[in-house]
Amino acid sequence: MKKIAVTVALAGAMFAASAVAARADVKDSWITTKTKIALLTMDGFSVNAVNVDTINGKVTIHGKVATAADRTRAEQTVRKVDGVKTVKNLLQVVPEKAVMAVIVTDADVKQGVEASLKTDARMNDVTVASVNNGVVLLSGKTENAGENLRAIENAYSVKGVHRVASEIQTGNN
Repeated sequence: MKKIAVTVALAGAMFAASAVAARADVKDSWITTKTKIALLTMDGFSVNAVNVDTINGKVTIHGKVATAADRTRAEQTVRKVDGVKTVKNLLQVVPEKAVMAVIVTDADVKQGVEASLKTDARMNDVTVASVNNGVVLLSGKTENAGENLRAIENAYSVKGVHRVASEIQTGNN
């Protein structure tokens, strides 16, 4: 009888521990998503190929920025995200090259972003509100923050996009 009680107690403890771990994973993925959205939509700032990892609320950011001030601003922005306990900033400062870039018109950028959004069935309610000097403003609705992030990343994938601002409403803001 004691063996059964001990076995049941151990099984219950293991179940409780796995439930806590699962909640931590969900919270970490939520922090990661919110952090990416915050970085990718920050005013006057551009981070290239941002990567965010979160473990137990401890966030590590990777990518490239143009200046040391941008690196500092990115870290400050991440620290403001709800649930973030610590930030490890691995952003690299890589000054923009003085290479003549191919000029892409705002109309071309808008068309490219709209085409990118149309390829994703979950982006049906997301629109390009405007494009001004390569700065794209997205609006509309998504069901969750993950889809909001996907819309922002879709926009950033288009040549000529310098920054993305978002007024997208999510179902579970």
